Amino acid sequence: MGKKNSCLMQTVQHSEQTLKTALISKNPTLVSQYEQLDAGERRLLNKAFKPDSDLFGPITLHSESDWIISHPEPPQDFEQFFSDPSRKAPSPEKRSIYIQCIGSLGNTRIISEEYIKWLKGYCEAFFYGLTVKLLEPVPVSVTRCSFRINDNTQNLQIHAGHILRFLKKKKPRDAFCIVGITMIDLYPRDSWNFVFGQASLTDGVGIFSFARYGSDFYSSRYEGKVNKLQKVSSSDYSVFDNYYIPEVTSVLLLRSCKTLTHEIGHIFGLRHCQWLACLMQGSNHLEEADRRPLNLCPICLRKLRCAVGFNIIERYQALVKWIDDESADIPGVSRGHSREDNVNLPKPVEAFKEWKEWIIRCLAVVQK
Repeated sequence: MGKKNSCLMQTVQHSEQTLKTALISKNPTLVSQYEQLDAGERRLLNKAFKPDSDLFGPITLHSESDWIISHPEPPQDFEQFFSDPSRKAPSPEKRSIYIQCIGSLGNTRIISEEYIKWLKGYCEAFFYGLTVKLLEPVPVSVTRCSFRINDNTQNLQIHAGHILRFLKKKKPRDAFCIVGITMIDLYPRDSWNFVFGQASLTDGVGIFSFARYGSDFYSSRYEGKVNKLQKVSSSDYSVFDNYYIPEVTSVLLLRSCKTLTHEIGHIFGLRHCQWLACLMQGSNHLEEADRRPLNLCPICLRKLRCAVGFNIIERYQALVKWIDDESADIPGVSRGHSREDNVNLPKPVEAFKEWKEWIIRCLAVVQK
């Protein structure tokens, strides 16, 4: 799993019994609910506490700044998730995830449009059985949020809390949640340097930025640096007219898919995972986020399955299909734009190929 080459190499080891209880619980109702799952689904989920499993491994810690060490929090097993009184679940009337783009995601309109479709398709496969809908993208000015130039990184940032307020007002009636995505960096309050994303579980809203996921954000050559604002008025959003957008690469798409599904996972009531290597692990920095797998461990998969109600096989098949469909949506459909807009951008899925092999191995276990 993790590469064993850095200073503090520890694994978070739990006993088989601990993992088994975290997954199945000792509550008779939840045990019998587990026993009603399809035998193949149970065979896969049981890999959580089989020490010989090559599908699910322990969490590895690489440095003191890793999330589990620096943010101690109580773990959440399946039973705690199931009985959490504040947890919100989709209902027949509220089964849609809405995605609201703020500003452009790509350097051209066509890249922006394709990118958001790729993310939509990924979320539809990941939260299989729910509908994902795209809202018309809006410029920053529409949100009326505060903004600033970061003193350290010299890049533009927008206020996450103000965006959440904007999204909450816009939330459609049939929405389970509405999430904003942007290529502009975020800050939660003046004293903070930045935040990757922020969500309000009670309101079912979230905002996530992919700005720091471009390959060049942390390089000295980063082109998103802005000259100090000439005391611009707080309502002059023209500074965002041509803000820097990183090149769309497979790694950027992979990181965006990870962040989006991790954060929407929180809105479903999944807390940070401390059981096994899992998408729902917390991450403090980019290197740690990159180590996190794209997949849920069996304990978190049972939580999401309970919230959404999908069949595990169908969900995995949908994820494989998304990776295999190199183009977004229906190929060859003219969008009524000029001819040069009709180039079908291939979806950059190279970074997902290894994960696809992993899903196929999981499907083999379920379908044995």
